[in-house]
Amino acid sequence: MAETFPALLTELLRSDPGRPLVTFYDDATGERVELSVTTYANWVAKTASLLVEETDLERGMRLLVDLPTHWLGPVFLGAAWSVGLTVVWEGPADAVVCGPEGLEARVADSEGHQTGAPVVACALRPLGVRFADPVPPGVLDFGIEVWSQPDSFVAWDPPTGDDEAVPGIGQRTALASTGGEVADLLTPGGRLLTAANPASPTGLATFLAPLTRSGGTVWVANPDPTRWEQRYAEERATAQWCGPESQPTRS
Repeated sequence: MAETFPALLTELLRSDPGRPLVTFYDDATGERVELSVTTYANWVAKTASLLVEETDLERGMRLLVDLPTHWLGPVFLGAAWSVGLTVVWEGPADAVVCGPEGLEARVADSEGHQTGAPVVACALRPLGVRFADPVPPGVLDFGIEVWSQPDSFVAWDPPTGDDEAVPGIGQRTALASTGGEVADLLTPGGRLLTAANPASPTGLATFLAPLTRSGGTVWVANPDPTRWEQRYAEERATAQWCGPESQPTRS
């Protein structure tokens, strides 16, 4: 078992680079995005470079991820761990990534002053494009900045298995043991269908459990219940998980 996220991603690229790894639907907009292992790795590399070059993040620092259910969630998780960052969802951080909602609050305090931590804003529009309107001064528009970044990334100070993936859990431990009931549902190579947010404490396992079992995940934002069973069949899912308050099932 790989001890770091970069090592695991390298193994996946060698073994099955064309396999669908990240699939995303938004039933409110009709958007569908699918990233193979290769395409996902490319997005991770570009995003990791952006975090290092544009926000001056280094191994051991903290990245606050404030994103809804979206395919960019797993991308920022992978980018952060490739750099050796700790992903957090609250509290102090050295940089913040967020979507359109809450951007103003992330940029300025109650008196309108800059908060200090660099902010990377994601429009969450199809194909990862830029915001339609300019973002506030000092904010990095992910849809502009990411395209100029290189297609490969090698950290000058590579993460180790002891570096925290999330507070209190190192990368080695996260890759070896995370998943809980989600992991119990999956056989090697299985595909998980879920509406959980991968970039959240409760939904993190929907990314890591399939990833470490050579599988993939289909995330659905704003799910339409009438489409769920059909999508399960069309995507050849082998398990579904609707969240910590729902009973997961396996086919």
